[in-house]
Amino acid sequence: MKVTFQGAPLTLKGKQLKVGDKAPDFTVIDNELNPLKLDDTKGKRVFLSVPSIDTPVCDMEVRRFNTEASKLNNVTVYTISMDLPFAQARWCGAAGIENVKTISDYKDREFGKNYGVYINELGLLSRAVFVVDEDDKIIYVEYLEEITEEPNYDKVLDVLK
Repeated sequence: MKVTFQGAPLTLKGKQLKVGDKAPDFTVIDNELNPLKLDDTKGKRVFLSVPSIDTPVCDMEVRRFNTEASKLNNVTVYTISMDLPFAQARWCGAAGIENVKTISDYKDREFGKNYGVYINELGLLSRAVFVVDEDDKIIYVEYLEEITEEPNYDKVLDVLK
């Protein structure tokens, strides 16, 4: 898949996932600096991969999912970026984000590589959405071709209802 940032081509590391795949394991860091693995997450989950939580498009995306998550039952929304956990926690506090959990892939970059969203040239994550069911099966995937664009919120929310 071709991915661009403001039209400039980028290279993603890792294999692109598709609906029906088993969600790959990963180790990321939560806001308290504790490791978090796929097995530590339960139920239906949304993983939002973003370049940086502190940019305009990521800000809009996380705020939108924060609002939507309050209306969903038994769904946990995680936003994953390379931002440091301190910055994620500060941003969430300032933005009033309470329904989305931020986690960081800065240390091992496992999420980025295992989910095919690690941008080789920038050392950041590309924008993508993964919905994983209770059995760790991927039931929705969206890799955005232009990482400055927002995901298709309606399609993601339809899968979660």
